[in-house]
Amino acid sequence: MRDLVALPKAHLHVHLESTVRADTLAELASHHGVDVPAAQAGTFGGFAQFAAHNGAVRDCLRRAEDFHRIAYEFCAEEAAQGTRYAEVTFTAAAHGERLGDPDMPLEAVLSGLAAGQAAHGIECRVIVDHPRKRSVARFEESLRLAAAHPRVVAIGTAGEENHPLTPFTAVFHAARDAGVGLVHHAGECCGAPSVAEAVTTGLADRIGHGFRALEDPEVVALLRDRATPLEVCPSSNVALGLVESLSSHPLPLLIDAGLTVTLNTDIPATTGTTLTDEYRLLREHLGFDDDTLACLAANAVDASFAPEDTKTALRQDIATWRAGS
Repeated sequence: MRDLVALPKAHLHVHLESTVRADTLAELASHHGVDVPAAQAGTFGGFAQFAAHNGAVRDCLRRAEDFHRIAYEFCAEEAAQGTRYAEVTFTAAAHGERLGDPDMPLEAVLSGLAAGQAAHGIECRVIVDHPRKRSVARFEESLRLAAAHPRVVAIGTAGEENHPLTPFTAVFHAARDAGVGLVHHAGECCGAPSVAEAVTTGLADRIGHGFRALEDPEVVALLRDRATPLEVCPSSNVALGLVESLSSHPLPLLIDAGLTVTLNTDIPATTGTTLTDEYRLLREHLGFDDDTLACLAANAVDASFAPEDTKTALRQDIATWRAGS
């Protein structure tokens, strides 16, 4: 079996606020006087408890140097796991609104990513997300931020999936017209209709999670016909109680249905699972061979918003790994 750290990987679904190192979080919490409850895999009673924990983490991020630091450390952690390209999700407009400075959080994150890229040889872009229950005006602010910064490749909706996407229709179309990608969370906590809505109303280029599309063959066909990639995050799904175990995760069924599946971590600081670990766990719990793992890695490259020269280089290096050279 080949070394999975050496497998060149693209990481498409990972929330920056859920990558903060434990020692960094402790230091920031102490400095800002924030009480952050312990968060280990399996300790949450569902998505609401996780969201509350994540809110405490966000409250530890107040200064430009805080955002710069976690972005730089994200690059270091990812590079150590063989990630060559990453699209990290960041709730920029919410931080800007909270801190009364619309541009500082994103600019500080982009500065940290630039420094991390230079130091660790990883290429990073940003996806700016927006909780569905928040206002249209804040989502419009997310689009403004994306349009102002070329290294922001997409915007999208996240949070509680029972809130409809229809109020944001004009923003979706404005993003499409501006050449900004659209990536929505769907089919994680809610069922197949949320996935269909993300593809049709939301004009999604990719779906975050999406595994519950399997509940409706028509939605599976919609994803397959439109070749809409899924960002599947097995360890997160198990940790949040959405899937019983890794061995019962529906990821193989998504592949068997002819869907484009990519492998991601989502909330690695909570699950304690790196992207390399996710590949290893598929090998150990689902019996995936190296050819299948290489296909998942290549899917992520193809589904990314990376420049074509980056995609070409990564495809070639994945093929070399697959050949065992």
